[in-house]
Amino acid sequence: MSQIEDEIDDSSAPLIEHLAELRTRLIHCVVAFLVGMIICFTVATPIFNFLTDPLCQVLSERGQDCDLIFISPQEGFFVAIKVSLLGGLILSFPYLAMQMWRFVAPGLYKNEKGAFLPFMIASPFMFLLGASFAFYVVTPLAYDFFLGFQQFGAEGEVLADGSMNAAPLSVVFQGSAQEYLNLTIKFIVAFGLCFQLPVLLTLMGKAGLVSAEGLGAVRKYAVVAILVLAALVTPPDVITQVILFVVVYGLYEVSIFLVRRVETKREAKLRAEGYYDDEDEDFDDPLMDEFDEDTK
Repeated sequence: MSQIEDEIDDSSAPLIEHLAELRTRLIHCVVAFLVGMIICFTVATPIFNFLTDPLCQVLSERGQDCDLIFISPQEGFFVAIKVSLLGGLILSFPYLAMQMWRFVAPGLYKNEKGAFLPFMIASPFMFLLGASFAFYVVTPLAYDFFLGFQQFGAEGEVLADGSMNAAPLSVVFQGSAQEYLNLTIKFIVAFGLCFQLPVLLTLMGKAGLVSAEGLGAVRKYAVVAILVLAALVTPPDVITQVILFVVVYGLYEVSIFLVRRVETKREAKLRAEGYYDDEDEDFDDPLMDEFDEDTK
């Protein structure tokens, strides 16, 4: 009985050590995130002014001032908190990724470390690429589309010669700072996550969970899923939805290409090591021939 208890204690010890290590890493991550959040909270106003640049450019082209308003007493505080959350996550992300790597790396073989580390580096790069694309390309187009409807309701005035002259705009944009920030963050996060698709599928292909042939076979279902995704994560305007669909579908095709390259390299490695059989699989097997004769 004591021997069984000793075996149970020996097996539970590594688990307890891993949980303790995980707790330590999580505490470090939380502290780093809070430090980044506090730093960004002190400079929340410049960060918010930077985030409003796409809207200000669109309004400037229309001859309007870029003035966002607070519609409730607590809105300014929550805007600063949301800016701090976004900035703190971006600022602390390299440290968070390092903590994740230090927790996972001891359990990986040398070849697994070499395969996993590039994806750890590519993931934040692709997120920043998607976020930049959303901020500098998609967001100005979306706000230009939305603000085009503020002309509705404008009435003309009759001049002395009986002609009609367009009156000044009767509907002028005065946006809520919190609503603008929510929509902008939604754009940034949605495109940043969508740009993770090649990284995710390539990693799954390297692990043997998906194949290029399988991804190509479900292409029509992927198109439907991407259309649904574009409708859910973007505002109800056709321009933004089409842009997101084209980008994500392009990333899906890129993922198929990358997975095919991974499979080609794996096959070449197996050939070099002598594990890959190039012989024709349709060889004559006497036992199978006898079985076929019996079944006829």
